[in-house]
Formats: sequence, structure tokens, C-alpha cells
Amino acid sequence: MARLEHANITVGDAAKTAAWLERVFGWSIRWEGPALSGNGFSTHVGSEVDYLALYQPKTTTCGTRSSYSKQGELNHVGIVVENLAVVEAAVRAEGYEPHSHQDYEPGERFYFSDENEIEYEIIAYD
Repeated sequence: MARLEHANITVGDAAKTAAWLERVFGWSIRWEGPALSGNGFSTHVGSEVDYLALYQPKTTTCGTRSSYSKQGELNHVGIVVENLAVVEAAVRAEGYEPHSHQDYEPGERFYFSDENEIEYEIIAYD
């Protein structure tokens, strides 16, 4: 059986993104340091067994998001939580706006996007 260990995403400010991920999900920084021959900086934030690698290049660009239509683009990051209401309150406290709430079999979910234009799906299973 295989499992996903990490995903590597480009962000504008790795420290800022890691900080809110720690506050909202109770994660911790596993490692951080120079990356890609010193052309950027990476922060690994998550649990003991899986994490998000946040890569911050020396310069970033933001484009128009074409999620679900551009080949190779990340559509969203799905994160399973125990208590959806508690996490939703934490997401709102960070200034993000939850949307697209749905109660479905076998659980509930909502989405939000951060300042990096990354969409997150938050899921709680029954």
C-alpha cells in the first residue's frame, strides 16, 4: 500500500503560510532551509508522517487562476479534520472566507483560498 507523504507548493511567504497552517491545523515545522541551490527557501509543515513543503522562490508571480482547466495545475489541497466547526472558526479567525459547504455521505466539507491563491478543502468524516 502506498501513501502520499508530501506535496510541494510555491508560496509568496513560507513563514507566514507555515504560521497559519500551524495555528489552524495544529501542525509543526519539521524542517526549513535553503532550497534549489540557494534560489529559494523551503519550510516543511505538517505531522510526523506527512506534510506540505512550502517553497518560496526569491521572486514569485501571481497569475490568473485557471483551476480545473489547465493541465498540471493543483486544484486544491484536501485536509481531513476531526471537528469541522472548530477548524472553520480557526479559518475565519485567520481572515479567510469558507465557502461551498456540503454535507454528503460520508461526511461534511467546506473550501477556502489563502493569499497564495491555493484552495483548501477541509473534510470531516462521520
